[in-house]
Amino acid sequence: MPPIALAAIDRVSRARMVPATAHPRLRALASLIGRTPLLSIHLRYRGVERVIHAKAEHYNLTGSIKDRMALSILSRAICSGALRPGDTIAEATSGNAGIALTSLGRALGHKVDIYMPDWMSDERKALLRSLGADLHLVTREEGGFIGAIAATEQLARRQDGVFLPCQFSNCDNAIGHCDTTGPELLKQMALLGLAPDAFVAGVGTGGTVMGVGRALRAAVPGVKIHPLEPKESPTLSTGHKIGSHRIQGISDDFIPAIVDFAELDDVIAVSDGDAILMAQALASELGLGVGISSGANLIGALMAAERLGPDAAVATVFCDDNKKYLSTALAGSEPVKEGYLSPEIELLGFEATCCPA
Repeated sequence: MPPIALAAIDRVSRARMVPATAHPRLRALASLIGRTPLLSIHLRYRGVERVIHAKAEHYNLTGSIKDRMALSILSRAICSGALRPGDTIAEATSGNAGIALTSLGRALGHKVDIYMPDWMSDERKALLRSLGADLHLVTREEGGFIGAIAATEQLARRQDGVFLPCQFSNCDNAIGHCDTTGPELLKQMALLGLAPDAFVAGVGTGGTVMGVGRALRAAVPGVKIHPLEPKESPTLSTGHKIGSHRIQGISDDFIPAIVDFAELDDVIAVSDGDAILMAQALASELGLGVGISSGANLIGALMAAERLGPDAAVATVFCDDNKKYLSTALAGSEPVKEGYLSPEIELLGFEATCCPA
């Protein structure tokens, strides 16, 4: 696909999420979120050299792509009056979203209550507490993720002044990515003389794949937008929760309301063990300390590229860093199983493209 003009990309991008009239501290926080580098990962797969392009989202304020969502939701809620001084922010999370909302919320002077399934990593729990969240852990017997969401709703019913970000159903989540992540990706690929043929992203809330997908399709109508899920827990493919998996941050207990399959192409499935091996290789061979979902996204992007042909330009996101997973299987010895792609992927190197202003 030929490159697209930067002017066309600018028509896709909207104004930055934080208006000039916003609280000075919110503007300061916004300067630390977004405009992440684009990494062009060179690899060899089954004898063929390819390049996969990945936004390095671990460069955001709290180390994950969820900072974009948190900034979008909170800034718009402040502007609309939905979030007022003195309000409590309460959210259910698998970790990164809660960390982002806690960091921004506490910096803006809000009490933050986070409800999280108790099987998430120890690092997530420690980070949330260190940032000032009141952390409430929810067991499987108490409903797991669905129970965590119910707990936030119960809090809002019994207490005045509670703001619920509702990341799984709040359209401001996807708008944040349509405003920033997507246009940034388009501009950076244009600097390389490219336009994306496909974009792949794991689905947690669905905000990334929906928001980036809309921005990309507005500029490149034929681009493929693939949601990704763990092969061990094909919730998107089946319509309901099946099995369990080890890729924290994606494929929770339900299909998020944000996800609109009419705007998406085929679901791509990646095994959690394969994702772990790929993330380990990115760290040990290229020095890119990223999380398990980033390993899954790289494999998924390669699968999409294989479908499209040798010259396909495929993009994804590296959602977070590996520091939140040092107590998980990411730091252990993962066995190679039949059907894994990672043992056939030779990482050759990478280049970084800064984000233009």
